[in-house]
Amino acid sequence: METLDLVVRGDVVLPADVVQDGAVGIHGGRIVGIFDGSTVPAHRRAIDARGQYVLPGIIDAHVHCYSTPNEGFTGATRSAAAGGVTTIVEMPYDQGRPVISLERFADKVKRLEAESLVDVALLATIKKTGGLDQIAPLASAGACGFKVSLYESDPDRFPRIPDYELLQAFALVRQTGLPIGLHCENDELVTGYIQQYHDQGADPRAHGHSRPDIVETSAVLKALEFAFATGVHVHIYHASLARSFELVEWYRRQGGRVTAETCTHYLTLTDEDMDQLGAKGKINPPLRPAAEHDKLWALCANGTIDQITSDHAPWLLEHKNRANIFDNASGAPGVETLVPLIYSEGVAQGRITIHDFARLLAQRPAEIFGLAPRKGQIRVGADADFTLLDPTAEWLLDEAGLHSSAGWSPYHGWRLQGRVTQTILRGQVIYDGADVTAEPGTGHFVPGPARAPRR
Repeated sequence: METLDLVVRGDVVLPADVVQDGAVGIHGGRIVGIFDGSTVPAHRRAIDARGQYVLPGIIDAHVHCYSTPNEGFTGATRSAAAGGVTTIVEMPYDQGRPVISLERFADKVKRLEAESLVDVALLATIKKTGGLDQIAPLASAGACGFKVSLYESDPDRFPRIPDYELLQAFALVRQTGLPIGLHCENDELVTGYIQQYHDQGADPRAHGHSRPDIVETSAVLKALEFAFATGVHVHIYHASLARSFELVEWYRRQGGRVTAETCTHYLTLTDEDMDQLGAKGKINPPLRPAAEHDKLWALCANGTIDQITSDHAPWLLEHKNRANIFDNASGAPGVETLVPLIYSEGVAQGRITIHDFARLLAQRPAEIFGLAPRKGQIRVGADADFTLLDPTAEWLLDEAGLHSSAGWSPYHGWRLQGRVTQTILRGQVIYDGADVTAEPGTGHFVPGPARAPRR
């Protein structure tokens, strides 16, 4: 074996094993070998992370870089790098310019190649009506999937797709082999409940009252039935309820091609936190009662939940300061806090194992969106993407030290166990534990399976 470019030493996390005091060899930006500590080949450079986990590069598969124009690829991916995330899957709902055409998709690829600090895969979406002819070209251009909504917050950027058009879209996406993901909230129920509770909006919990469980579960059921009828791979985004995943599992047993995710906030925050967070905790679907936490963590551990994401939506505080909860934007920044929160609240608390952690935050996202085998596991031939994490570090999360343009976090002041010490992208250190060392343009576009080269 020729002299390696880099060796990373530490406790190497593989899908079914941890190589204690092991090492990973890197050459040309890819993994070329996995070794025990006593058999490391000659190398030019080494990173000594002994006593720390060497994890596969974390993938946050639900990031909104352009819901608000202040963030962009540079802000979101700088946050990702600082949080141990080496690849993001970017949502298509750009403010004023949703990704509904080949032209917009191509423009976004150029933008990310110039501005991103981590690797990026791109989702596409479709217009409310009349956009079905773009599905096949967008898949061929390298989209890793499609995202649509059953709830309309904006008729142009975030529309509800009518049922007949939606069913046709499912059938056409099936022909591409890509997944189609859904924001699952029942539009008519939300509209009615907001009218009912709007005058009570001085109470932040009114947001949750306007989106009871049936809003989510009835929409999940609809998505699953449409998927079952067409045979498409459907992905359920940001499910907040154990019942939603129970429905998913029921359809899987019937042969449905279904994957589903939950988010950091549904595992860590509750509806009671709305009293203190106010509009900072306004997220769709809403925060749920604490009783859901243990159920969701158990589903993470047994494999029913496929992945955990941040749903990073970095609104400035000027969009979160209205007196009536319903007049505020929905969403919160989270890509930088995904890894430490899920480690601290999950692995460190004994709710999930380190193998569950790697599966939920790296392996399954890569598999779902066609980024494997290039991404998602420490394996020979894969990109040399790693997240190094000190499991013993205890620290206080200070929103002033985060890198998003949002400037705030719902987790400000939380004491956490487990901290990212380095982030490595294709063999290059992009975060050294103190500073983000990468520059815009370091990140690459990662095409979906229809355009991905054979490796």
